Amino acid sequence: MGSAIILIGPMGAGKSTIAKLLVEKLGLPHRPMDDVRWGYYKEIGYDHEKVQAQCDPADGVWGIYRQWKPYEIHAVERLLADHTDGVIDFGAGHSVYEDDGYLARAEAAMAPFPNVVLILPSADADESIRALRERGKDAPDDVHTLNEHFIRHPSNQRLAKILVYTDGKTPEETCDDVIAAVARGERG
Repeated sequence: MGSAIILIGPMGAGKSTIAKLLVEKLGLPHRPMDDVRWGYYKEIGYDHEKVQAQCDPADGVWGIYRQWKPYEIHAVERLLADHTDGVIDFGAGHSVYEDDGYLARAEAAMAPFPNVVLILPSADADESIRALRERGKDAPDDVHTLNEHFIRHPSNQRLAKILVYTDGKTPEETCDDVIAAVARGERG
């Protein structure tokens, strides 16, 4: 069984900030997906120019999102095989899969880890969308639409074993909530 605390959730939810606080408070190693993903992607042939060429510019961020899915699931499997301890924060897309096969692979990779924590502003999806739009108010509309997809899609809920909400809390308070929830091993 893996002892890692794995943080998942949409863009701007606070995963990276909370991960850094957990690392400081608990003295655990930090294993951010953003630091290793490109190496894992390249293991299975990722080529940025090739992937970009396969995207229709009219699709915007959605095109690249769809192209990255096989690389993202590979990176999840590899990161969790390589590191069973510490604090791991995923990129937002690394826990959302439309393809049932990819989602099953993510579930299998995360099965040994009891501390998969979904970070959201609120239990209410509409409120989470509003809060994250406000936090990222300068982001393009297609990024907001993609983030709404991350919030509403059932993947995060299926993968999460613990839910922590940030609304009205400082990052430090949220960090303490994660620590308490992990200690209890409870959802919600």
